[in-house]
Amino acid sequence: MQYIITFFWSFLLVTMLNYVVSSVNGVDFNFTNGVIVSLVFSVLVIIIAAVIPNESTPDAEAEHH
Repeated sequence: MQYIITFFWSFLLVTMLNYVVSSVNGVDFNFTNGVIVSLVFSVLVIIIAAVIPNESTPDAEAEHH
């Protein structure tokens, strides 16, 4: 489910960014480019989330207790 939501939000944000930037630059809006970039962005976000550890450091645990 987290992969679907990640793709959904990256699709919305990247497509919106693609539309605004293409409009400001005066070029045609290309939907396919937005989909491809959002897929790449989703994969990068999922990889980064998998690499970052979830557990706290010992110093942080000592401060909370």
